[in-house]
Amino acid sequence: MDHFLYRSGTLHAEDVALSDIAQVIGTPFYCYSTATLTRHYQLFTEALSPLPHLVCFAIKSLSNVAVLKTLGNLGAGMDVVSAGEYMRAKAAGVPGDKIVFSGVGKTREEMRIALEGGIRQFNVESEPEMRALSEVASSMGVIAPIAIRVNPDVDARTHEKIATGKSENKFGIPIARASEVYAEAARLPGLDVVGIDVHIGSQLTELSPFEQAYLKVADLTHRLRAEGHDIRRLDLGGGLGIPYARNNEAPPLPTDYGALIKRTVGDLGCEIEIEPGRLISGNSGVLVSRVIYVKNGEGRDFLILDAAMNDLVRPSMYGAHHDIVAVEEPAAGTEQQPYDVVGPVCETGDTFAKARPLPPLAEGDLVAFRSAGAYGSVMASEYNTRPLIPEVLVKGDHYAVIRARPTFEEILARDTVPEWL
Repeated sequence: MDHFLYRSGTLHAEDVALSDIAQVIGTPFYCYSTATLTRHYQLFTEALSPLPHLVCFAIKSLSNVAVLKTLGNLGAGMDVVSAGEYMRAKAAGVPGDKIVFSGVGKTREEMRIALEGGIRQFNVESEPEMRALSEVASSMGVIAPIAIRVNPDVDARTHEKIATGKSENKFGIPIARASEVYAEAARLPGLDVVGIDVHIGSQLTELSPFEQAYLKVADLTHRLRAEGHDIRRLDLGGGLGIPYARNNEAPPLPTDYGALIKRTVGDLGCEIEIEPGRLISGNSGVLVSRVIYVKNGEGRDFLILDAAMNDLVRPSMYGAHHDIVAVEEPAAGTEQQPYDVVGPVCETGDTFAKARPLPPLAEGDLVAFRSAGAYGSVMASEYNTRPLIPEVLVKGDHYAVIRARPTFEEILARDTVPEWL
């Protein structure tokens, strides 16, 4: 569900016409819906009730501080994977005891920043990281709460680049070695072992991989408790997918996911943490772009947009599908025609879709990429010296620019010419 609907023939974000925003700030731009962010967060927290739980939004999916503050004000925690994301969460007013620090390559400086600012827990991914954290915490005279990420060797049946729970992936420790690693953690100074962490991948469209992983976590909880560890918190990761194509079968709902959690680990007496990103942010955002040219090619027509792969890299990187719609609603019965939808970057890979059926479009028309809120703006770059595009947040009948488009002068001012030139 989202709040991007046609009204009086024009696609709106809640009560604001996307064409009105485009007229004021230009294109391309990202636009997010407060109502959609709110509803999707609430679906998760309702699905886990009455279990003690914390829904930690995965900042890597959408990191604008205004979005984080929107979710933080609702009670969300945050899942971060870098010091920069940690600072974004703090800037949004999220307290340290609601921030979980994940990621395989935390540096000692990042550990120090989080310990100084306050942290709910570190999700430790390796023994060298665990030892480094022990040294940093001990040197500061503080205790670092940790959950150890176990790799359950479960195939998430998702894209190979976003699968994280198989034995060949870089994430976590093998679950078969959990006992010895937890034993070492208990001996190290400066650490408080509070729980278990698992995360098997992103954009999962079925529940069975989650069930396999969570049953392994339940067994591990019993074993570690028998070995003397006070396991009181389970971080079950995120990864629940969204329907990128409207005609595709819908992935499981948060209610079904919550029921699975209750069935597999709900009787362990643990506080449950989950780290959804895409399902909260994905359908909350659209990318709006304008047609620069319609080019007639050899046996195909190209729709050349002012958005490019540097603005939305998912189709180029993952072969990902995004529904593309005209901002001005086509008349009923309008016959569609196939377009190759491309951007202006000098790469053949700068292609959003091939032979995509769309209503006839002309130079100057606006289009919107649906389900672009997750892994859109956060993965954007200034390739070809194209400015990062604005982000807009809508609430009801008003909107605000929450990241402005930089000028070329601002971009060039970041470069420094050495004195010998």
